[in-house]
Amino acid sequence: MTPAHGPGPGPAGAPPLEPEVMLRQMWCLADDIRAHTAPFAEQVRALPGSLGLAGIESVVIVGNGDSDHAARAVEMAFRSLAGVDCRPVSALPFTHYRKSAAPSSPARVLTLAISASGGSPLVVRAAEQARAEGGAVVALTGRAESPLARSAHGTVLLALPGQEPSPGVRTYQASLLGALLLAIALGQARGHLDRAAADMLRDELGALADAVEATVGENTGRTRQIADRIAHAPVLTLLGGGPSHGSALYSAAKVIETSAVFAVGQDLEEWCHVERFAGPRDLPVFVLAPDGRCSGHARRVAQRATELGRRLVAVAPAGRLDGFPAWAHLPVHGQVREEFSPLLYHLFAAPLACHLAQCLNRVPFAAGRAPQAPPGRPSAPAVSSPQLPRP
Repeated sequence: MTPAHGPGPGPAGAPPLEPEVMLRQMWCLADDIRAHTAPFAEQVRALPGSLGLAGIESVVIVGNGDSDHAARAVEMAFRSLAGVDCRPVSALPFTHYRKSAAPSSPARVLTLAISASGGSPLVVRAAEQARAEGGAVVALTGRAESPLARSAHGTVLLALPGQEPSPGVRTYQASLLGALLLAIALGQARGHLDRAAADMLRDELGALADAVEATVGENTGRTRQIADRIAHAPVLTLLGGGPSHGSALYSAAKVIETSAVFAVGQDLEEWCHVERFAGPRDLPVFVLAPDGRCSGHARRVAQRATELGRRLVAVAPAGRLDGFPAWAHLPVHGQVREEFSPLLYHLFAAPLACHLAQCLNRVPFAAGRAPQAPPGRPSAPAVSSPQLPRP
């Protein structure tokens, strides 16, 4: 996701962003959950009755960049918690290649359009198309007076105080939170969840603030050590399955946007079929492995990556890291159901991206610009290390 001002480092004439902005964003995340879960939930409850949530049978989630990654991360939640079919669709395929809904079916389809700025042109166009076809449209956006909000039947305003231009971190969490709360509300409206179950799920979301805080606190130092040793790798690969595939895509995007290091997010099994054949032998591979349906598969993929000589970084529950034969570990604190795991399993990405940028003397959104070392920040030499001890 680009900053609110559009592509580039910020407003015309503004100084370049510093990578440390990513750390400032990270330290806001726990408090954002504490402050905004209940207000966001109230907005979801206040969506107009004309949306007909009780009759919704399928959900299409549209976004670009971070918003598309969030859509893929919450797909499971809509299927399991709301009991509906759910399809994440990037904005370009939605607007240019999708077959229009049949006249008899639009009322049973909810299009969830996500854009933090509310101004992403193709997301706005997607919302307008869905509405013109007679379907219900809900916008998740940070701007009330935005083209996207005007195009939707209902809006959940994900406004965050104290925002500053940066690759999206707080806005990504807000999009996840808003979408998960909508999945819960939809499940309750359809009778898939009773009120007690829905309230319990909302409480679970709010309680994740402590786990976010603990995970960020521990991994900020660990990612610095890792970045020192992988900054000059030609590419980083980040793997996940189910909701964690969305987290892997998002994490790769933060690395690219912040440090200009090429990174790829991929599905666990697809990596086994294609990317595992890429060299060099010691490429860094991050495996995101929350407890859930494919946690066993994630461990098998991690084992295979290690056997191939990859520098394997395991992002896994803090109490179960010993099962990973990893070069480095990034522990995730707290117990979380897989549907909510995207709120925890991206938390290593922003500090890793920040530290990579510091090592390489780069600043966010600096593609095509000659690197300039800020005063007092010398260039870091390449470091080769076959084994990274646990911090």
